[in-house]
Amino acid sequence: MGAKTEALARQFEGKARDAVADAGEAWRRGLEEGDRGGAMDGGRDAPPSGRGLEAVAGIVTGIVSGGRHAATHAGHAGRDERPACEEHAGCTRAETLALFQKGAATASAVVRGLNDDQLAKSGTVFTDVPPMTAEQLIMLGLLGHIDDHMGSIRKTIGM
Repeated sequence: MGAKTEALARQFEGKARDAVADAGEAWRRGLEEGDRGGAMDGGRDAPPSGRGLEAVAGIVTGIVSGGRHAATHAGHAGRDERPACEEHAGCTRAETLALFQKGAATASAVVRGLNDDQLAKSGTVFTDVPPMTAEQLIMLGLLGHIDDHMGSIRKTIGM
């Protein structure tokens, strides 16, 4: 692993730790489990979020190995995560965090498994968007993914 890859891995791992801490803070502030506005969307946001991190990690692996992801960006942005949310609607806080941490650990391992040269490899992620480098996908799909999800939680609890 090179210096650039190490920096990305540390940044991602820090964001994942912050996400878990922020979710815990939201729960400590009294947001009820099952409250759609609550921490990790009341436990319903973490499973698809964790799954999303794992999916992006898989796409990064595909890029560095010369693969291609065949979805359209519009289709991805419009997908319905409700089935995943409903499947995990009864998760306890501990289960919710475990699902998120599993996805984060998978993504971290993928990033840590790369070298700096692999970050520059480019591939088709979405058929209706120009090719991306592995680094761009890590920045948008992993770091940005956590920022997006945690932004709504922070807004909800006034952090």
